[in-house]
Amino acid sequence: MLCSQVWWRLSFPFRRAPSYKGSLRVFSSLSPPPSPASPPPPPPPPMGKKPNVQPESGPDRQKDDAYLKAVISKRIALFESIKAEQIAHRESISGDPIKITLHDGSVKEGKKWMSTPLDVAKEISKSLAANALISKVNGVLWDMERPLEGDSDLKLFTFDSDEGRDTFWHSSAHILGQSLEMEYGCKLCIGPCTTRGEGFYYDAFYGELGLNEDHFKWIDSGAAKAVGEKQPFERIEVTRDQALEIFSENKFKIEIINELPEDKTITVYRCGPLVDLCRGPHIPNTSFVKAFACLKASSAYWRGKKDRESLQRVYGISYPDQKRLKEYIARLEEAKKYDHRELGKNQELFFFHPLSPGSCVFLPHGARIYNKLVEFIRNQYWNRGYQEVVTPNIYNMQLWETSGHAANYRENMFLLEIEKQEFGLKPMNCPGHCLIFDHRVRSYRELPLRMADFGVLHRNEASGALSGLTRVRRFQQDDAHIFCRESQIKDEVKSALEFINYTYEIFGFTYDLKLSTRPEKFLGDIATWEKAEADLTEALNEFGKPWELNEGDGAFYGPKIDIVVSDALNRKFQCATLQLDFQLPSRFNLSYSAEDEAKKERPVMIHRAILGSVERMLAVLLEHYKGKWPLWLSPRQAIVCPVSEKSESYALQVKDQIHQAGFYVDVDTTDRKIQKKVREAQLAQYNYILVVGEEESKTGQVSMRVRDKANISVLSLENLLKFFKEEVAAFR
Repeated sequence: MLCSQVWWRLSFPFRRAPSYKGSLRVFSSLSPPPSPASPPPPPPPPMGKKPNVQPESGPDRQKDDAYLKAVISKRIALFESIKAEQIAHRESISGDPIKITLHDGSVKEGKKWMSTPLDVAKEISKSLAANALISKVNGVLWDMERPLEGDSDLKLFTFDSDEGRDTFWHSSAHILGQSLEMEYGCKLCIGPCTTRGEGFYYDAFYGELGLNEDHFKWIDSGAAKAVGEKQPFERIEVTRDQALEIFSENKFKIEIINELPEDKTITVYRCGPLVDLCRGPHIPNTSFVKAFACLKASSAYWRGKKDRESLQRVYGISYPDQKRLKEYIARLEEAKKYDHRELGKNQELFFFHPLSPGSCVFLPHGARIYNKLVEFIRNQYWNRGYQEVVTPNIYNMQLWETSGHAANYRENMFLLEIEKQEFGLKPMNCPGHCLIFDHRVRSYRELPLRMADFGVLHRNEASGALSGLTRVRRFQQDDAHIFCRESQIKDEVKSALEFINYTYEIFGFTYDLKLSTRPEKFLGDIATWEKAEADLTEALNEFGKPWELNEGDGAFYGPKIDIVVSDALNRKFQCATLQLDFQLPSRFNLSYSAEDEAKKERPVMIHRAILGSVERMLAVLLEHYKGKWPLWLSPRQAIVCPVSEKSESYALQVKDQIHQAGFYVDVDTTDRKIQKKVREAQLAQYNYILVVGEEESKTGQVSMRVRDKANISVLSLENLLKFFKEEVAAFR
């Protein structure tokens, strides 16, 4: 499928490795892109539809060239002036010797305000210098060519690390932003790497213009130009007034600047003609991006608010070599075959209706899987000391004001007025569990108190964000909150990790663990944070699985452990949650009586989910298993296929006995040939196909065929049911 020009175009919803339409265009910086005036021929139209004839001039690309030229030159002039002043200042104070300690403990000599991480990488090896994308200096991510400011603990990262990939894709977003600004004269807003872990996007305001895949050739061409020029990413620090002057023509950047804290260091980056407000850091230069593709264009709201300006969001993907991009595209091709939305339709598991957007209707076979997942977790609760509760779906807004959700989450809630009072459908269970804890006096003897809830949750997701089962408005979680003493944190976290491991091994998932520590903005005192982080560290070490430190990425209310799952297609998902919370117990003034009954102590709250959203986990598993459910989860465990009408009565007897034993079984009494019945059963993904003829009717047996295998076993009904029970008990 790959062509010598190495150009492709890709267009699909970027929520999650979905199917894509159209042709794929990718550029390699090793070869020039084709002329925008000579686009590749479009793919043939679907049958019954007329070709979408594109005008010679291509899609609308109107822009105000005079405005753009004035703005670009002004920003570059201001940037270069400030940069020159800062370089002169550094040169006047630089030169003092510093010690640079590497990850392996070795020490290099350097000079203050002169030596850079790239200088150190060059001392180590040419290969490292050529591949290092970003560094971390004293725990802070740092540009490779940014001078060191004193004695430093230095770590270097390539694309194979999370830090390297995130920086690479963030820098690629700037390349994308440069192309968008130069091609369309748009007002750039924000351009991060995506939180889902692959790729990036840039939001911008285009006025009345709407982007689609027809614009990608112009965008790709601009990106290829930026890469080919090997533009360095340069950094300056600016005052608030300087920032406001640089971006005076862009009201979106002005809004961001005005909302920054007074003591916040404001940084601006330049690559080529693009001067952008950005905290960084970035890769050394644009030439590191060897392969780049636009993925999708869609609408978005500024700040995610429906009453604000309508923006256009362009998604992209990039890699440091063509090989990885080809592998990414191959994964997309593979994932397209197993999109849960298509499999769910083919297997009659669920559907969505426009009368209730974002709320899934589970059909009988889908409900079987859904209930089996809940039953699995519920059985584990019995063995692991959890107590299940049932809580209201709707609360007075006073509850959400106490919890803080009214101030921080209101736009994502469904609100309604009842008897002149405002109520909200619950988007999460934790505030309700705080009410349960607080409804009577608690003793230290009751702790840890593990409270579980499968309550229905509602979140008012934007209609454009809804995506199958992975992003819905109505869902259920295997939600639990553990109230415990500080001294119990380690054991409870370790127990929760073992629960996660047990579950994910059954599903066939692999996963990565990361400890996310105190962020820049946090609530509570540092001593409590440090104690909690130490407890989590100890729990992770005793758990025995490899884990990484993710400094500064904890929630504002407490540190957390991120669990990132990899499925059979090597895609990553975050389903499980394990977070400490010091704030909700404080906001609800929760307490328990200590050993000295006159003394009250505050509990710690642990948020914990294994499946996360049951809807989302069902989608992940459906694609992970490629539609071939294991017996214990399968909604179609067996089908009885009589060879002829003569054995139908026996087939119905077999079906009844299997049903009475608690398994999902059907019988095919159509007049089709037995070969056709078996083939249809295989396509419908029945785990076991039970063929019965006159011989089986006489002996009380069945001929059992496994879904994807040709071999046949002859079993008595007693042995068949014993086999089924053993398979289900072993979660096979």
